[in-house]
Amino acid sequence: MEKEFTPVSIPTSLYKKIEEKIKGTEFSSVSSYVTKVLRESLARNEESKEVFSAEEEEKIKERLKALGYID
Repeated sequence: MEKEFTPVSIPTSLYKKIEEKIKGTEFSSVSSYVTKVLRESLARNEESKEVFSAEEEEKIKERLKALGYID
C-alpha cells in the first residue's frame, strides 16, 4: 500500500529551526519530525476529550440521582 502525502507550508525560519533541532537525531527530514509532532499533538487532544474520569462521572451520576434528575 502506497502512502499518500500532501504539501504543507511553514515559514522558512521555522523550517530552519527544525532542521537545526533534528541534526544528529533519528529524524531523516523536517517532514518526518513535523509528522511525529503533529501525531503526538493530535493524540493528546484525543486523550483530553475525556472530561471526567470514570470515578468523577460516577459521583456526578450519584448526585443527579440524589437530586431526582435520573433514575
